[in-house]
Amino acid sequence: MSRPRLNKSLVQVYTGNGKGKTTAALGQALRAIGHGYKVFMLQFMKGSKEYGELQAAEKYLPSLIIVQSGLETFVSKENPSQADIDLARQGLSTAQKVIREGHYDLVILDEINVALDFNLVDVEEVLNLIKTKPDHVELILTGRYVPRKIVEHADLVSDVTLVKHPYYQGVPARKGIEY
Repeated sequence: MSRPRLNKSLVQVYTGNGKGKTTAALGQALRAIGHGYKVFMLQFMKGSKEYGELQAAEKYLPSLIIVQSGLETFVSKENPSQADIDLARQGLSTAQKVIREGHYDLVILDEINVALDFNLVDVEEVLNLIKTKPDHVELILTGRYVPRKIVEHADLVSDVTLVKHPYYQGVPARKGIEY
């Protein structure tokens, strides 16, 4: 029995300064997996193995593949390391290959918008990826600072607004909640 495939997929963007963009994409992944779809997530600018979604996918969700393309440290926007640039470009190359091959029904490019804002990857390459993706591959792009050109080519854009966050009251990121 063959698994279901999308006939006409869309491009979704989750952006804004609020918490929950990656979480929303993972929620969409969980929903897709529940209906028999295969999901690939590439995390730009992330390299820590401490993210709960990595551990959950490995233990419980064989239909969700997560690949990281970043260092464990934060990237300096003003002065990114060559390793940061190289890993982001390798990540984009991996994403292009995965999308072109079409084995996955949903592809999530986590923090790609930040990688674009930091000039780690080129917006024209991402636009080309959007324009040339197979019709059955749904694409989600997450991260703050989404470029206007990406918004113009997206079908859905959600702006997650920050109203209040415990970080600003001195609460550090909590394992299992923020990562």
